[in-house]
Amino acid sequence: MTETIERARTAIADHTRLVPDFPSPGIQFKDLTPVLADPAGLASVTAALASVSGDVDLVAGIDARGFLLGGAIALHSGLGVVAVRKAGKLPPPVHSATYDLEYGSASLEIPADGLDLRGRRVFVVDDVLATGGTLNAAIGLLLDAGAVVASAAVVMEIDGLPGRAAVAAAHPDLTLTALTTG
Repeated sequence: MTETIERARTAIADHTRLVPDFPSPGIQFKDLTPVLADPAGLASVTAALASVSGDVDLVAGIDARGFLLGGAIALHSGLGVVAVRKAGKLPPPVHSATYDLEYGSASLEIPADGLDLRGRRVFVVDDVLATGGTLNAAIGLLLDAGAVVASAAVVMEIDGLPGRAAVAAAHPDLTLTALTTG
């Protein structure tokens, strides 16, 4: 497993694009799009995330890059995938969770019909962990729908932000893996 994660970390380091002053002055945005566009990068990140998923039935990918990762991990692992969508993208009925952002709030949704999550073990994946709001909302949404959230992972955890602490406070028994920090 360690070799798999090291290959992913190398791909992330080699391909992440740094964008100064985005989305605001003083912020150095870390764009993972080139990592996912590189075939070897996508393969190594997929394998590394799959290696930390544990014993699960489904992968839940969070809108939007989490969809790419979730689908790839599910295919790699022979599992199904659940898309955790931004509000208003799914036909009703839906399960919904609202969470706070720095300036306002947002909502995530999953289908309430046609998808029985009761008792199913789910691995939640997203691209970046910053404040923890999105990940916590997705986990809460899945739990409310009856799923057992077995583990979660992100490609990159942003240093100096409270994401990990926020997730640990809300879900103290959850195993949360970040392939890299930056």
